[in-house]
Amino acid sequence: MVRFTHSNDRGWFRSLFVHKVEPRTDTHSNLLSKKETSSLYKIQYHNVKPEYLEAYNSLSAEVQNRLHHDKDYPCEVVGSWNTWYGEQDQAVHLWRYKGGYPALTECLNKLRQNKEYLDFRKERSKMLISRRNQLLLEFSFWNEPAPRPGPNIYELRTYRLRPGTMIEWGNHWARAIKHRQENQEAVGGFFTQIGELYVVHHLWAYKDLQSREETRNFAWQKPGWDTAVYYTGNGTNLKIDILSHYTSLYLFRVQSR
Repeated sequence: MVRFTHSNDRGWFRSLFVHKVEPRTDTHSNLLSKKETSSLYKIQYHNVKPEYLEAYNSLSAEVQNRLHHDKDYPCEVVGSWNTWYGEQDQAVHLWRYKGGYPALTECLNKLRQNKEYLDFRKERSKMLISRRNQLLLEFSFWNEPAPRPGPNIYELRTYRLRPGTMIEWGNHWARAIKHRQENQEAVGGFFTQIGELYVVHHLWAYKDLQSREETRNFAWQKPGWDTAVYYTGNGTNLKIDILSHYTSLYLFRVQSR
C-alpha cells in the first residue's frame, strides 16, 4: 500500500490541475502587433461638464482638423465620438502616430511650442471633469481603421484580461475575426502598451442598432463563432470584465489625409 505524506499528497493533487505554460520568447508588442506598419495609437477619454458638451465638441473639432491636415505634425485623427449609451457626457478620441514612438515624441514636442494649442488646452480644461488616455498597438489580424461612409454608430468593447493571457486571447481572436468581416463591421482591434495594462479594445461600426442586432445574430450561425465566444467570454479563466460603449459618430468626424 502506497502512503502519501501531507506535503506529497498536496503536490500530487495540484499536479492534476496545473497546466504547463510555455515560456514566452518575445514581448506582446512583437508577437501580436503588425510588423508591416509602425503605427502607434492613443485613445483619450474626456468626461465633459454637461453644460459645456456642445462647446467642447466644436472647439475640439476645430483644433483636431488643423492638426490632422498639418503635415508638420505626424499624427492623424482616426475618429472622435460622443457616448450615446454608456458613460454620459463623454468624448472619446482615437489618434494614430505613423512612425511609432518617435512620431509621438515629435508631435508632443511641437505642441509644447504651439501657443494656439496651449491656449486650446487651457480653455478645454474649464470644460472637463476628468480625462485619461492609453497608448495602444493594433492586433496584426485586425483591419487598420479607415474612413467609411456614414452616419454610423460605433461600439467600443473593452476587455480587461488576466495577466499572462494576452497571447491566448490573440490566438482565439485571430480565428474568430473571420466570422465578423462580411458586413464590414470590424473597425479595429488594439491592446494597451502604456496606461492600464492587459486591456483590449475592439471597435465595431453599424448602420444603426437594428443592424447591430442582425449582424451579431448572423455571426452565431457560423460554425466556430460559438467556440470563440466561449473561450473569451464570461465564465472562463480568460476574461475578467467587459465594458461596452455605444458611440454616435456623426457629431464630428475627421477624414484621413
